[in-house]
Amino acid sequence: MNFIKNIFENTKPYVQKGAKYHWLHSVHDGFFTLFFVQKNTSKSGTHIHDYIDLKRTMGMVVLALVPAILMGMYNTGYQHFKAIDELASTGFFEIFLFGLLKVLPIIIVSYGVGLGIEFVFAQIRGHEIQEGFLVSGMLIPLVMPVETPLWMIAVATAFAVVIGKEVFGGTGMNIWNPALVARAFLFFAYPAQMSGIKVWVAGSQATDAITCATPLGDAASGVISYTASDAFFGLVPGSIGETSTLAILIGAVLLIVTGIGSWRIMLSTIAGGAVMGLILNAFAGSASLSEANQVFFAIPFWHHLILGGFMFGAIFMATDPVSGSQTVSGKWIYGFLIGILAVLIRVVNPAYPEGMMLAILLMNTFAPLIDHYVVQGHIKKRLKRATVSGRTA
Repeated sequence: MNFIKNIFENTKPYVQKGAKYHWLHSVHDGFFTLFFVQKNTSKSGTHIHDYIDLKRTMGMVVLALVPAILMGMYNTGYQHFKAIDELASTGFFEIFLFGLLKVLPIIIVSYGVGLGIEFVFAQIRGHEIQEGFLVSGMLIPLVMPVETPLWMIAVATAFAVVIGKEVFGGTGMNIWNPALVARAFLFFAYPAQMSGIKVWVAGSQATDAITCATPLGDAASGVISYTASDAFFGLVPGSIGETSTLAILIGAVLLIVTGIGSWRIMLSTIAGGAVMGLILNAFAGSASLSEANQVFFAIPFWHHLILGGFMFGAIFMATDPVSGSQTVSGKWIYGFLIGILAVLIRVVNPAYPEGMMLAILLMNTFAPLIDHYVVQGHIKKRLKRATVSGRTA
């Protein structure tokens, strides 16, 4: 590592302001701080810096995503060979390798386009490279169907970085979760490529023989063909990283233990989804419901927690520290409402059976308002106590 560090130290004078390659300063600094901690101190106030900076925090989130990434790669190959009826004759490594070769280009395009734009904005503004895209660059591929064309991944990533983040000032200033902005952009701009029975299985665009819907898509048509265990372990069609509840929960444990992710938001989101599921179960037998709606209303509440992108959204999307609620009480309210809305949207509207994306984006919008009223509530309580204490005195 000292050899690498020496390379950065020796080339640093060439990228300083006024030097020949000064336009590469942000790129040089970004790669240096990816591996090493800067020797900077504050110009005023506290001079002690925690070694757990933003890059290390983002790196921990990426590490927590690894189980979902690996399971997503395996499931991509699993669904492909299952659809062409060759699963029994295909080994584990062949299945995983197929998925790896399908998913890796999507990840490369996401990081290539996103980081490229980040570098340009950082250099233009004369700022350090923002580290937030280390996570967004991985989240974007994981919330996409495996058959999403690479050019669409590139366009969506560019839209998410420029419109979803940079126009607000960059990392730490964005209103909405950038990865969900990318997915929402594709969903509304190219609905044909983001829905239907072929987008979930790799190779389905090459032949009409492969047709497969997600468990939520099946439920919308009045049929449930996947078991709860399939959904929990992730052996079902769906977006690359959203299918395996087990892999997602492993990541959740890492985020909670390290203090990176808010367990309050995770728990309240799950609680909100469960409560809404129970409420809707109570109306499952209503004669006014259509057949498709009756199937959705009758789904056990805990099934909602392991279907679609609910758990992935609760663990990795809703807990975004920038676009989510900041106050302790606000986190409970924010997460609970996300769970309520996600299940409500998917059940009441069978035409759009996955509501987690819309629920999180909507609550991202209202998160500052939630925090505002929480803070104002605390202020009023303290003023009231101060007034009572003053009168008593």
